[in-house]
Amino acid sequence: MENDYTILLVDDEPDILEFLSYNLKKEGYKVHKAQTGKEAIKTALEIIPHLILLDVMMPEMDGVETCEELRSYPELQKCIIAFLTARAEDYSQIAGFEAGADDYITKPIKPKLLQSRIKALLKRYAIGEQSLSNTAANQTILSSPLGELTIDKERYLVIKANKELVLPKKEFELLTLLISKPEKVFTREDIFRSVWGDDIIVGDRTIDVHIRKLREKIGENYIRTIKGVGYKFSE
Repeated sequence: MENDYTILLVDDEPDILEFLSYNLKKEGYKVHKAQTGKEAIKTALEIIPHLILLDVMMPEMDGVETCEELRSYPELQKCIIAFLTARAEDYSQIAGFEAGADDYITKPIKPKLLQSRIKALLKRYAIGEQSLSNTAANQTILSSPLGELTIDKERYLVIKANKELVLPKKEFELLTLLISKPEKVFTREDIFRSVWGDDIIVGDRTIDVHIRKLREKIGENYIRTIKGVGYKFSE
């Protein structure tokens, strides 16, 4: 059994790498491994994986730092990054999402449940590709009403005042959704369905974290909060 998805596993414990690799290869995935953050970045740039499973607690360069650096490369923006870790504290999850992660899987995890989560994550990847291609009648370039922001979907870039901004995948997809219909109020359910997909379960604070990070990067005044409903893009 084979499929077209490539997965990069990152963990400093060889036994965990072997366990994960064995179970994912059985499902037909193309699996690569790395034991450090620096090795993960080097390998990811070589293979451009669809999904990276990334341990948080690693020596020298931890998972959050690794994730931040991975997200700094435009060619890795479409990649799904999920933390696989024993740490389940809320602050750790928020730090992961702020670094650009898409999901957070707590270990130990049974093989069947892991496979189910992997399938859901890769479905999210496919949904993300489809939603971007369908946004605003397949336009490659989207501009805000007053032209202050421009989105280049082919290059995965946001341009503000002639300055190029590289956003993590979900932030980019969220901004693309909002700017596609200025002044339209997108409910939280609309956003979850369009950006994360119906079959994906993410925490209630996930959207809030992504909105906050977007505001930090593009400015506070573009995305308006409609209390009890959702968000809209406005200039």
